Amino acid sequence: MTSAKPEPAHIAMFSIAAHGHVNPSIEVVRELVARGHRVSYAIPASFAEKVAETGATPVIWTSTLPTDDDPEAWGTELIDNVEPFLDDAVQALPQLAAAFAGDEPDLVIHDITSYPAPVLAHGWGVPAVSLSPNMVAWEGYEEEVAEPLFAELKASGRGQAYYAKFAAWLTGHGLGDDVDRFQGHPRRSLVLIPRALQPNADRVDPSVYTFVGACRGDRTATRDRWRRPASAEGKKVLLVSLGSTFTKQPAFYRACVEAFGNLPDWHVVLQIGRFTDEAELGPVPANVEVHHWVPQLDVLHHADAFITHAGAGGSQEGLATATPMVAVPQAVDQFGNADVLSSLGVARHVPMAEADAAALREAVLALVADPGVAARCAAVRAGMAEEGGTARAADLIEAELS
Repeated sequence: MTSAKPEPAHIAMFSIAAHGHVNPSIEVVRELVARGHRVSYAIPASFAEKVAETGATPVIWTSTLPTDDDPEAWGTELIDNVEPFLDDAVQALPQLAAAFAGDEPDLVIHDITSYPAPVLAHGWGVPAVSLSPNMVAWEGYEEEVAEPLFAELKASGRGQAYYAKFAAWLTGHGLGDDVDRFQGHPRRSLVLIPRALQPNADRVDPSVYTFVGACRGDRTATRDRWRRPASAEGKKVLLVSLGSTFTKQPAFYRACVEAFGNLPDWHVVLQIGRFTDEAELGPVPANVEVHHWVPQLDVLHHADAFITHAGAGGSQEGLATATPMVAVPQAVDQFGNADVLSSLGVARHVPMAEADAAALREAVLALVADPGVAARCAAVRAGMAEEGGTARAADLIEAELS
């Protein structure tokens, strides 16, 4: 006996204007629309077109957060990375409440960075489901990670002011004053990464968190956006990408060219992002093609190795294509991802300070030569295929409607 299909509903999705927080859930939104639901997607204007392509209706709001175009605006201290999210939430909440006035949704889904979303859901009396694009807390996380990480912040004057402001904001909207619980303990969460990328996965509460893995759509129409050039026939392919944000790294890219340029058995696809000029690379050998952007997953379907910053998206795509990785993390969760990938036996973690030509070449060649690495990559890919992805995520969201 199968459960009845839920009636079409109004679902509201909330996120910030950042590729790493919009892209992981975009196919889930597309699937919900395809199932007949009306989805309103609250997002700043820069992502409105991307949202509209899914069939969802963009609900535009103005954000004060730094954008991907200016990563240095985030500052260098921990408080510089957390304060802007609270300030943005406080000013965004009235905008969003007004935008949905008279058209309140039946269900709220939201990225983990969208603090206004659970506040609004509470006020509307509807369920909220968090969509996490990266690792989540496990039993013991507070003692092992959070307390040491935030101890200095909580002892500082600026940190105490931040927590006091946050607690007052929550209390004012009927959500108590426990900031840590609000930030790290959702009522219900779908985790949009493979279980393999989650540290201490055996200690994650399954009644709260469900790992659905990477959520992708039908890519048959775009699968061939990158094709192996004739000059690369019979050669191994290496993809190098540091993602979209932390790409002002001309010295690193020069090291990659030095490491693999003119290696007779290799063809290199080098993505340098928006913040590096190709002229800064110097002479580029014929076996290296340089782009500001590449269709990463399409290249990975051909690749034999992947040098990556170990962002959540790149890490998943490397695992999904069973591609051995050299992880050179740049910021935030990437360091943890690099360690997890290394512990799985499918990657080498090379710190940026050590990522010279010799280290990069040795790491890539050793990974590709090891049949054990290939076997472990294949095993992880097989496990990911069973997690359900987009369809399972949509099923679980629909279950909340009942």
